[in-house]
Order: sequence, then C-alpha cells, then structure tokens
Amino acid sequence: MDDTTTSGPPIHIRRPSFFAKDRTWLNILLFVLTIGSTFLVGMTWSASFLYSQAPLPEGAAPPNPLRDPQALLLSAVYTLVLLLILGAHEMGHYWTCRKNGLSATLPFFIPAPTLIGTMGAFIRIRTPITAKRTLFDVGAGGPLAGIVVAVPVLAIGLALSKVVPALPRDQSLLFGEPLLVKLFGALLFGRVGPGVDVLLHPVAFAGWVGLLVTSINLFPIGQLDGGHILYAAIGARARIVGWFFLALFVVMGVFFWAGWLLWAVLVLILGVKHPPVWDEGVPLGKKRTILAFLVLFIFVVSFIPAPIQGFDLISLIKQF
Repeated sequence: MDDTTTSGPPIHIRRPSFFAKDRTWLNILLFVLTIGSTFLVGMTWSASFLYSQAPLPEGAAPPNPLRDPQALLLSAVYTLVLLLILGAHEMGHYWTCRKNGLSATLPFFIPAPTLIGTMGAFIRIRTPITAKRTLFDVGAGGPLAGIVVAVPVLAIGLALSKVVPALPRDQSLLFGEPLLVKLFGALLFGRVGPGVDVLLHPVAFAGWVGLLVTSINLFPIGQLDGGHILYAAIGARARIVGWFFLALFVVMGVFFWAGWLLWAVLVLILGVKHPPVWDEGVPLGKKRTILAFLVLFIFVVSFIPAPIQGFDLISLIKQF
C-alpha cells in the first residue's frame, strides 16, 4: 500500500448558483403570491377611487370593498395591468437573451406589502455577456417592451380618472407627475386650476407605476438596464457617470424622496462598476445609436424626482 502523501494548496469547489437550473415551480409560486399581494393593495386604490367623494350618511358604516363587486373588479384590473407591464419588461429581457443565445431564467416576481403590492420582478442571466451589441440589446429590450404596454395603459387610465374637489392634504398621498403624465393630463383635462385634484383610476396608477419602474431601471448605473446601455455606448467611462448618478441618488433622497437612498444602497451592493466586454472598440452601429437616444427620451419623459411628495428625508426627520 502506498502511504505517500502530497501537500499543496486546498482545492475549493465552487457551488453552483441557485439560478443555475430552472425552478419553474418557484416562478409560478412567486407569481401567484404577487397576484395576491397586488390584488389586496389594489383594493385600497379601488376603494379610494370609488368612495373618497361619496359622503356617508350619519351613523352609517363605511363601505366594505370586499363585498363590492365593482371594487373587486377594479382591483382585479389593477392587478392584471400592473403585472402585464412588469411582465412585459422582464420578458423583453428574456426573449432578447434567447434571441442572442443566452441562458436566462424566467421572471421572478416579488410579492410585498408596498404601495403597489410588489417589489417588481427580475430575471437572472446565466451566460456571461461578452459582446457590447448583445449587452445593449439585453439592456434596452426590457424598458422598450415595458413602455409599449405602460403608455397605452396610462392613457386609458387617465381617461377613466376624474377631476374632483381638492382632497384634504393630510389624508391624501400626492404623487409626482412625470412629463408624460403632464402631457396626457393636459390633453385630457386641460388646465387643472387650484381647488381641484385628479383622482387616479387604478388603471392610471398602474400605468404610473410602469413609468416609475422604467425610469428607475434606466438610470445609467452598474447593473441597472441603463448601466448596460451606457456601458455598451461609451465603454469603461460609464463608471464615472455611474458614480455621478449614485451621488445624485443621495441628493434626491435628501430633498425629493427618501426611497432614492434605498436605491443608492442597492446599487452599491450590486456594484457601480460594470463587467467588461471583449469588443469595446466595435462601433455600436446606427440602429442601436438611434435606439439609445430613444431610450434616453423615454427616461426623460418617465422620470419622477419625487414619486411621493412630502417623503423626502428632511421632511421625514421634521416629523419626529
């Protein structure tokens, strides 16, 4: 028997990623749970739209939306259109990956008791992206697919919304308006003067969420969609732009909406530096350059500095 031993550096066996193989059961489970969470939150927006301007008779109990077929229907429609927008965004990434021969998971939806009923959705790309044109296509595929659904949803939802006497500010949430909402609002309602508000239909709120999700993903930082697009366009210089926008997140969190601070932390965790590609010197091409400017336009018209007014860090500190 040979009892000779050898010494050397320890051998580390890397465990495969959780996303290395398909877990369709988990995609389905999370999707079903997200349907439930968005439906419950949709009840809140449906009740607000239906009952906020209906005075209650003295001594009457407030209406129960769970027993109101109209409220149940509105909540179901809100759930449908919101998940359609988020699903279109992620499937835009997924099908672009498939088209370019990249392995990717199906979308994972994230149920959460937030103001919209979810934390969004994501896919995991298992194949490294080594070509800049492929990187651009994957980055732009999601926002372009999502905005194609979000814009008509927003237009239809605003057409179903109503102008009402100004709601009490201490009992209402005031949402920021991106340029696209301002444009549609001007076309549909004209100039809304003081003393009145536009009460959003749940479908309009779902469209508003779609614009918010699109604009956040298009920030040109690291692993966000905008980070992929910018790196494909200008290469390693994108890192400088990324640090600038990360600082901008902090500034906006202090003065506009504290949620930007959470996004700053998330971006730091994901990384500001973008992984390199092998062909940085290859031109992006005329078609993709035009698409890059289209994506920039989409970002500008969908960006919301203060998604919820009065929730900047300074205002929140003053409340304590």
